[in-house]
Amino acid sequence: MSDRPDVPATMIRRLQDVFDGLPECPRTSAWVGVAWKVRQATVAHVFGGEDGLFRITFRTESSEVMAFEKLGDPYFRAGWGGNVVGMLLDEETDWEELSELLTDSYCLQAPAGLAETVRQPGS
Repeated sequence: MSDRPDVPATMIRRLQDVFDGLPECPRTSAWVGVAWKVRQATVAHVFGGEDGLFRITFRTESSEVMAFEKLGDPYFRAGWGGNVVGMLLDEETDWEELSELLTDSYCLQAPAGLAETVRQPGS
């Protein structure tokens, strides 16, 4: 089995900037990589794959999963959960778009009272 690379610190910092704006969403160690959770619900998980590529998985509306899958690269459907999709992270990542997707994921996973306090990036 190949080794999985550690997620670069610069990538973790960019992601942390998004999650710092979301209430009660601390960073935690995951089985591989790093995750952010609200209460016990995972909002996002970033990790290095055995192929050396970096991925982040997050939640979306179940009705949008197929659309992400059909978009193809850099998006993919995760192999678990009915509303989990992912994105490959590299030098071409649209961090503004990712910030919006992660905020949406947070709002899906957070209790309603917390989700109602969140503003979308750029709004």
